[in-house]
Amino acid sequence: MTDESANTRPNETLFEAPPMAEQERMVEAILFASAEPVTIKDLNARMPHGCDAAAALVHVQKRYEGRGVHVVRIGEAWAIRTAADLGFLMQKETVEVRKLSRAAIETLAIIAYHQPVTRAEIEEIRGVSVSRGTLDLLLEMEWIRFGRRKMTPGRPATFVVTQGFLDHFGLESARDLPGLKELRAAGLLDNRPPPDQQDEEDEEDQDDLFDEKETS
Repeated sequence: MTDESANTRPNETLFEAPPMAEQERMVEAILFASAEPVTIKDLNARMPHGCDAAAALVHVQKRYEGRGVHVVRIGEAWAIRTAADLGFLMQKETVEVRKLSRAAIETLAIIAYHQPVTRAEIEEIRGVSVSRGTLDLLLEMEWIRFGRRKMTPGRPATFVVTQGFLDHFGLESARDLPGLKELRAAGLLDNRPPPDQQDEEDEEDQDDLFDEKETS
């Protein structure tokens, strides 16, 4: 064994990582240009070999504290978002109105609070059947997705909320959802439909539609 090989440690690399200041600039550029939140794994994959995206991200996040935009965590990913107290400045831009029936709102709430949850479990909690159209709508909006199948007879599919749902409502995780008191104050737990009323009837009642405004 030569002196050179004896002095080489297993973790050494032939490539020297850029200075941390340069890594911070790379993380900042990626987050700024990405339309969707980016995970640490994706940041490391895009940056040169030897970079430490997690460490660089901590510095970038601190640098943006108190600024007009913040580096925020959304699920397992990160993104640059407008500071919460300045959100009113964006409300005069494009406004898209989406309408959700009470059936869709209740179904979405059950999935968020009980995930992973099967269709049968949703129906048991609501006390009324869930139409395929309600689940299809939420899937199309990309606010829910299929989770792992349950290890029970029939291996039923489960539903969970998506990162897009968390991003839309400014949540880091589903644990940050409002409690029952806040939901009642918002009117989302009042006037539940009778148990024998089907989702199809609920969706056809335009008076029960909930207007959800989304700003960009």
